[in-house]
Amino acid sequence: MSSVGLLYVGIVLFVNGIMLLGHVSPRGAAPINLFVGALQVYTPTYLIIHADGDPGQIAAAAGLYLFGFTYLWVGINGATDWPGEGLGWFSLTVAICAIGFAVHSWTKVDDKAFTVIWLLWAVLWFTFFLLLGLGRPIGPAVGVLASGEGVLTAGVPGFLLIIGEWEDSTSLAALIAALGIVLIILSPIAGRMLSAPAARVPETS
Repeated sequence: MSSVGLLYVGIVLFVNGIMLLGHVSPRGAAPINLFVGALQVYTPTYLIIHADGDPGQIAAAAGLYLFGFTYLWVGINGATDWPGEGLGWFSLTVAICAIGFAVHSWTKVDDKAFTVIWLLWAVLWFTFFLLLGLGRPIGPAVGVLASGEGVLTAGVPGFLLIIGEWEDSTSLAALIAALGIVLIILSPIAGRMLSAPAARVPETS
């Protein structure tokens, strides 16, 4: 994923997390989703056209569509008030594909940090499936997870890549994994604390 595109993925994930916490309306979050979604569809198309059939370059670009289609869909749903079930089931396929890209990152690219990042994205998109596809009342927890992963897996890596300060290593991968696990564990509690009153749901036994 391009460093600039990754930075904007972090921004839109953060905004969407705030939306799920009830502090921004879906319509209010629609423009940034449409802008970033369009960027994440144009960019891989350009890269693939100019890849001259190189499998490595095509594989590196292909994953961008998963995010581009997601954000375009979120933006369209927010602007039109269409239901989100289809997006939820699409998110399940994104989660499965993300696991595949994690394996590819580990075995073919030898990028340990982005192996972990792809796995964290798989978890996040699976929670989108639970929320939108199956209707589980976990919006605030998913909001915290989305905003947190926006910073951890996209915003910070994207910025460090842009300024030339990102260097893959086992220790970096371990740090991202540890922070990601803590984020996953704490997201339900933080979701209840940070959500707007209208977004809160009663505890279920």
